[in-house]
This record gives sequence, C-alpha cells and structure tokens, in this order.
Amino acid sequence: MFENKDKTHIEQLGEFGLIEHLTKQIKIVQKSTVKGVGDDAAVLDFTNKQVLVSTDLLLENIHFDLRYVPLKHLGYKAVQVNLSDIYAMNGIASQITVSIGISSKFPIEAVEEIYQGILLACDNFQVDLVGGDTTSSLQGLVISITAIGHVDKNKVVYRSGAKSGDLICVSGDLGGAYVGLQLLEREKQIFLENPEIQPDLEGKDYILERQLKPEARKDIVVLLDSLEVKPTSMIDISDGLASELLHICKASEVGCRIYEDKIPIDPMTYHTAVDFSLDPTVCALSGGEDYEILFTINQKDYDKVKNDLDISVIGHIVDKNEGAAMISKSGIQHAITAQGWNHFNK
Repeated sequence: MFENKDKTHIEQLGEFGLIEHLTKQIKIVQKSTVKGVGDDAAVLDFTNKQVLVSTDLLLENIHFDLRYVPLKHLGYKAVQVNLSDIYAMNGIASQITVSIGISSKFPIEAVEEIYQGILLACDNFQVDLVGGDTTSSLQGLVISITAIGHVDKNKVVYRSGAKSGDLICVSGDLGGAYVGLQLLEREKQIFLENPEIQPDLEGKDYILERQLKPEARKDIVVLLDSLEVKPTSMIDISDGLASELLHICKASEVGCRIYEDKIPIDPMTYHTAVDFSLDPTVCALSGGEDYEILFTINQKDYDKVKNDLDISVIGHIVDKNEGAAMISKSGIQHAITAQGWNHFNK
C-alpha cells in the first residue's frame, strides 16, 4: 500500500504533502460521496435520508497504550469505535473524516501504519474517507474520527423508545475486550520488570482481538432489516452493559430486569477472567469496549430473532418505578449500577 521502507521525518513532506501522501490510496465506493478529499469540504448527497453524524476522540495513554497496541490495529479500531455509533441508530455508515495529532517521535512510516488500519476498515465496511486534518501534538498521538451515515426516516432508532414489556437483546458476547485488556496489561508489567521475558499470549487470540481489533456490528443492522424487525431502542456497548442499560432506561423513562444466566460470555472470556480472579459477569456488565449492540424489541418480534445464535434475549423492560435490576443465577435481585470505564478518572 505504502512504499516507504526507511524512516522519513514528517517535516520532509510538510502538512499538505503528508495529507496528499496518506490519502492518495483512497477509493470512493459510496454513491452518496459527490466529492471526497481534495477540496475545502466534502460534498455528500443523502436524498430522502436522515443523516447520522458521530465523533470520537482517542488520546494516547488515555484510550490506548502504544506499548502493546500495534499502530495498524489502532487505526482499524479507531474507525470501528465511530461506525458502531452509526449502527446503534439502526443506520448504515458511509463516510468518515480522520484528524490526527502527531508528535515528533513518529516518522511517516508510523503514520502510514495507522492509515493502513483506517483504510482496511474503510474497505471492509464500504466506507469512504472524505476528509480530515493533521497537526503536530506535544501530548502524544491524538486521533479524532467523525463517522457519517444515513437511515430511512421511518427506520431511525433512538435510546428513548423502549416500552414496558419489550424484550432486551444483545448481539455477540460480552466482557472479552476488558479481559483481553487485563491480559495485555499483565504482560506489559512483566515486560517492564524484565524485558527479557517473552509475552505469554498463546491461545488467547479471541479476547486479544476483541480488545485490539473489534468489529462494529453492521451485520446486526442488516440482519434486523432482513427479518423486518425495527428495534424500539438501541445503543452500542462501549462502556459496559450496565451503563448502556441505564442510558436506555433513563432516555425511555423505564426500568429493566436482566438475568445473569442469559448474559452471553465466551468460554475464553469466562475462564481467563476466573484466572485473573475476576467475576466474568462483572466484566460483562462493566468492562466496556465490546462494541456490540444492545437493543429492545416488541414481544411480537420474538419469533423472528429467537433462532439467531448471534442474538441473546437477556431480559425485559419494566415500569420506571420498578427500577433497573439483575436477577443472579441464585435468584437474588441486584440493583444495576453504572461502573463502566470513566475517561476522567484514569
């Protein structure tokens, strides 16, 4: 993709030369992209569609640690974080913009690696990169991505539509990204104490990929549309199941009941959590970064989704005055509290 093999200082190209160098590989695939990179602004045409826009900011040593996060994976993940928000509105992502703040320690080849991941994500999810910015940074690497998407006016789904009696569903499995992070952090500490020791990551590919290379759930949006199921509410799971459930309950002015034995947890996540003396359920409730979709559906749609192995029904919506709670495997009711990752407490 990029041909440079030796380290090249960014000042050799300058800002505009760097932008031209990084964006020359871009291919436009969306009909809604009238004009992409190369002018003062992108031009998009979403005739008869609701336009969706979402932005996330990733900061070195706050959201990622370059001691164990490969740059290509970082670029890929940065895109997924944003696409996930579009899919959580029942929409389809179609364009992104990318802005990067780079410190002097990064040669051009390092920035190319980030862009390799970004462009791979664009290719895999059929998204156009249509603009952005680059600047210098004194605080380490900064990546800001804005995702743009669309949805038919009658298909957009908010957090605020859940009703008492609706079923609570989740895609995929939960907790894997958090447990993968714990594994990486353990190996980092071992390395810092003894750089001669090789990391022990064998057989843990699944949870490592959940952390380093998550996949936003566009397929769930497509699946639900094919099943003719319009969720009553939706949100992506970025900060943990508990936090996202409470967001839906607050926005919809309802309560909820979920069942611990219904929460989908992969065996590798479960056993690795136990090895770390962590409660797998707590990892699923509060770990975050799974980027699965949490949604509610009318009970009449249950038969349409009940046989799909990638969708789990984990509970139901109740009246607001009943509160938000989880029924444990032993039948005890526990109030759900938001203990997801807080960016400002790191």
